[in-house]
Amino acid sequence: MLTASDLQAIGLTLQVATLTTVILLLLGTPLAWWLARTQSWVKKPLGALVAMPIVLPPSVLGFYLLVFMGPQGTVGQWTQALGLGLLPFTFAGLVVASTLYSLPFMVQPIQNAMEAMGTRPLEVAASLRASPLDAFFSVVVPLCKPGFVTGAIMCFAHTVGEFGVVLMVGGNIPGVTRVVSVQIYDHVEAMEYSDAHRLAAVMLGFSFVVLLALHLYNGARRKGSGL
Repeated sequence: MLTASDLQAIGLTLQVATLTTVILLLLGTPLAWWLARTQSWVKKPLGALVAMPIVLPPSVLGFYLLVFMGPQGTVGQWTQALGLGLLPFTFAGLVVASTLYSLPFMVQPIQNAMEAMGTRPLEVAASLRASPLDAFFSVVVPLCKPGFVTGAIMCFAHTVGEFGVVLMVGGNIPGVTRVVSVQIYDHVEAMEYSDAHRLAAVMLGFSFVVLLALHLYNGARRKGSGL
């Protein structure tokens, strides 16, 4: 049986992952669209910056987030001036850190789908006098649906599995910032191996189901398109 603290950590993790995924769908979509369409020299540097969390050690990103969001940091001074307090070791800070850390897992699949779409569908929409906004929602979004689905699934799953960044920025506060990965770490530190096994098994099952669902979705899409 999972303990009450395990269930609390699972609930908090799902909240963080859901909110992070929604935020990245809203912020990552226009960013992916710009990266897919622009010819600016800024594209490659910005693309590299977006992808950095994939190769950057989580502790490094967590450290700099602590610095920037701390009392002497630029973001920290700004949030304090607005009366919002400091973000580190809060639920909001956890969401900010998760959003930055999971950014490439949302942006890259959507960008790849938009680039693969090409310009022809938009040219047809323009010839039918569709506005840019109408063309985006009636043409781009349906054609790029696989990218959106893949990005959302990978972003959600990646956020659920975070450890280094959330521990650095969120700490280990029960009911506030203690997510599943930190809860497993606590069980191991306390030598509660049975509890750690049970919670880790839940994470293993979740990871398998997510990846299986993604493979099944991609397989069904390819079969439906005749590829």
